[in-house]
Amino acid sequence: MVISDENNSVQIKPTNVQEMNGRKFGAEIRTNRRALTAINHNLRGPNNPYPCLVNKRDYPESNGICDNNLPLQSHRPITRKYAAQIAGSRHNFPEETKKPKTSSSTNEFSVWEDIPLTDSEKDHPVPMSLEHSDFEISDKNQMEEVEMEDIFEESVVDIDGCDAKDPLAVVEYVDDLFAYYKKMESSSCVSPEYMAQQSDINERMRAILIDWLIEVHHKFELREETLFLTVNIIDRFLAKQSVVRKKLQLVGLVAMLLACKYEEVSVPVVDDLVFISDKAYSRKEVLEMEKLMLNSLQFNMSVPTPYVFMRRFLKAAQSDRKLELLSFFLIELCLVEFEMLKYPPSYLAAVAIYTAQSTLYGVGQWSKTCEWHTGYSEDQLMECLALVVGFHGKAANGKLTGVHRKYNTSKFGYAAKCEPAHFLVQMHSL
Repeated sequence: MVISDENNSVQIKPTNVQEMNGRKFGAEIRTNRRALTAINHNLRGPNNPYPCLVNKRDYPESNGICDNNLPLQSHRPITRKYAAQIAGSRHNFPEETKKPKTSSSTNEFSVWEDIPLTDSEKDHPVPMSLEHSDFEISDKNQMEEVEMEDIFEESVVDIDGCDAKDPLAVVEYVDDLFAYYKKMESSSCVSPEYMAQQSDINERMRAILIDWLIEVHHKFELREETLFLTVNIIDRFLAKQSVVRKKLQLVGLVAMLLACKYEEVSVPVVDDLVFISDKAYSRKEVLEMEKLMLNSLQFNMSVPTPYVFMRRFLKAAQSDRKLELLSFFLIELCLVEFEMLKYPPSYLAAVAIYTAQSTLYGVGQWSKTCEWHTGYSEDQLMECLALVVGFHGKAANGKLTGVHRKYNTSKFGYAAKCEPAHFLVQMHSL
C-alpha cells in the first residue's frame, strides 16, 4: 500500500494487518479470495461498474490511493487541484506507473479508470496550492510571459462600450461626429496675425479682457462650454472688425451674452452685464454691439471649440477628477495667451491633457487609446509642451492671475497648486 501525502510523498510498507474504521483486514483478504470476488461481483453493475471504488469518507486512512500508486476515483469531481494530485503521485513513482493495468478478471484490486481530462489539462495540470512543483513553476513563467506580452502589445480600448444604452451618448455615430469636428475645426480658428490689423488694441489688452471674463464666468457660475465659445466669438469678431480700445470690454461682454444664449438654460440679462461693467456702457450700446457681432459672424455659433475635444480626450484617457481639473486649468491658461491661436483646438486639448497626465503621474501615460482618439502621437505634442509648462509656472505671478485664483479653490480641487512639470521640458530638450 502506498500513501501519497500532499506535501511529502512517502512509501510505507504494508503490514500484515490493517485496521480501518474498527475492522481488521489482511488475513481475511489472503485466505478468502472467493468472498472478496463475490463482493466485487456484487458491486459491479450499471451504477457502479468499477470494483475498486472506495469511498474516501468511509476509509480516510487510504487517502484514495491503490496498490499500484494511482489515485482511486472518489465522488469528488476532477478539478484542476485534484488533477494535479494525480499528476504528482505519478511523478513521484515513475517506474510503477508504467506498469500495465490489469483487468478485474485477473486482479480483484483493479483501478477505476480516470475520467478523461481536456487536452490542456493533460498537458498542464495545475499543482496543489501548497506545492512548488515543476508544473507550478512552468505555469508561473507562462503567466509572466503573458503579462509581458500584454504590456508591449497594448490595444485600443473601447471607451464607448459602457455607454451603449445611454441615448445621450450617441454611441452609434459619436466617432463620425468627432471626425466631423476635426474636419471643421479650421473654420473656428483665426489667423494668429489678425492683431496686426487692429490699430488701437494689442495682444496684451486681449489677454487682460479674457482674464477678466474668466472671473466673470466663474462669478455667474456658467457652464464650461460657455467660456470657450465666448473666447472664440471674441477672436473671430476681432479678426473681421476693427475695434477701438474703449469698446473692447463691450465686445467681451456681448460675446459672453451670445455664448450664454447658445449654451445656457438661464441667461444673464442685459442689465447684469451693464452692472458688472460698472455702467461703462448703456443698454442701447449692448444691443447695438450684439447686432453688429452677429452680422459679422453671419450668425454662426456652432463651431468646435477646445471644450468638445477636451471631453472626448479625457474619456479616452480614462481620467479621474484630479486629472480633469488640472487639464482644464492648463487649457484655460492657454485661452489667455494670444500666441496659442496658431494651434487648432483639438491639438491644444491633447497637449493640455498630456501635460496634466505627466504632471500628476509621470511620463509614459499617453496610451494607444489616447493616440487613436486624439489623432496625435506623443512626439507631435512636444512642439507645444514647453509653452504650456511655462504658462503653468508663471500662473501665480504677474497681473493676470484670474485662472490661478479660480483653480486655487476647493471647488476646483486646488489644481493650481500642482507643481509645473519642468522635468518634461528638460527631458525632451536633451
